[in-house]
Amino acid sequence: MSQQIEVLVAGGGIGGLAAALACAQAGWVVRLFERAPVFSEVGAGIQISPNVVRVLHHWGLETALKPVAAFPDRLQVRSALSGAVLGALPLRGRAEGRYGAPYATIHRADLHHLLLEAVRAHGQVVLNQASAVQGVHAAAAGEGVALELEGRKRIEGDVLVGADGLWSQVRREVWGDTPPRVTGHLAFRAMLPQSSLPAGLRTQSVTAWLGPRLHVVAYPVRGGDWQNVVAIVHGEVEGDLSHWDHSTNAQQLQAAMAGTCAGLQDLIRAVPEWRLWALCDRPPVAGAEQMARGRVALLGDAAHPMRPYLAQGAGMAIEDAHALAQSLAMTEIDLPTRLQRYALNRWQRCARVQARAERNGRIFHSSGLLRWGRDLGMQILGDRLLDVPWLYGGDPLNPLPSRD
Repeated sequence: MSQQIEVLVAGGGIGGLAAALACAQAGWVVRLFERAPVFSEVGAGIQISPNVVRVLHHWGLETALKPVAAFPDRLQVRSALSGAVLGALPLRGRAEGRYGAPYATIHRADLHHLLLEAVRAHGQVVLNQASAVQGVHAAAAGEGVALELEGRKRIEGDVLVGADGLWSQVRREVWGDTPPRVTGHLAFRAMLPQSSLPAGLRTQSVTAWLGPRLHVVAYPVRGGDWQNVVAIVHGEVEGDLSHWDHSTNAQQLQAAMAGTCAGLQDLIRAVPEWRLWALCDRPPVAGAEQMARGRVALLGDAAHPMRPYLAQGAGMAIEDAHALAQSLAMTEIDLPTRLQRYALNRWQRCARVQARAERNGRIFHSSGLLRWGRDLGMQILGDRLLDVPWLYGGDPLNPLPSRD
């Protein structure tokens, strides 16, 4: 029965490839449609916490992940104003011992390539490039779903997964939703070889500097040989927000960092070139109906775009893909009910992560008494505040089989 079910996936980013791989490994035939003429991933580094790494290991990607990721020794929080360490959480060894997988950091392009190669190696997936979705319809026979692609080409399948990102065309077609909301936060991102930095600025840790209306995060990627730096400040950009990359310059960010500590300013000045993103999101998911309708399900940023203050955007998409494959395996119920089960199992966890990320942003960027209380609490409680057991322990509604 599983061999007769065809899953259509709109979007060839991390979420789309994860969905294709998980569904193919579960026995489904998958056809993936990516609007770009080539498969690629823009952006810089991302953090993949143990809940995410466990899923990648479950998919057989542990060996492929090791040489391209970095495995930081600790997470530390510092004051952007004074440079003082406010709190720290050991990562290497502790994460694996407590959660069954390490805490990793990786370039988005490396994770995308890893998933793409795994999908290409699987005979159940057909990849289609330069295939932009323009419409979503019921299948001609009434038992399925159809994609209308650019050029009015029509593709039919049994279910459709909208993994086409923040500005999802599938979401627009099926849910008729409003555009994402503008957060008023800007992300300046950069990646550079550690060898190009002064020795005192190189790192094998995840470091977050917290300051009024701003914060900066730096960590190793690519086996520790490169460093990813992201600085988030309040502000707006002009132009089409659906385009990730906006023009900027180093002086623009250096001006925003005026008043921060010397160590942080040294790091910002050491980066010769930045890429700028205007951050957008949606309110936390309010119910299962926002993630599945009929034979269409949403996944990743198409379903629950979130602010980066919990480092879980890509992670939730990968968890979604695992949960989707599990739900599609429930062959005793019909396909729309399976997708509804997927949505029921995922929406509350995703909403919790969205809400926690938004709350973290307010705390990270706080000033006055709230900043004072944050710093004091971090100094007293340290790793208890930085560890997130309910998140890093994995999704309790979609547990992975034991590795024993």
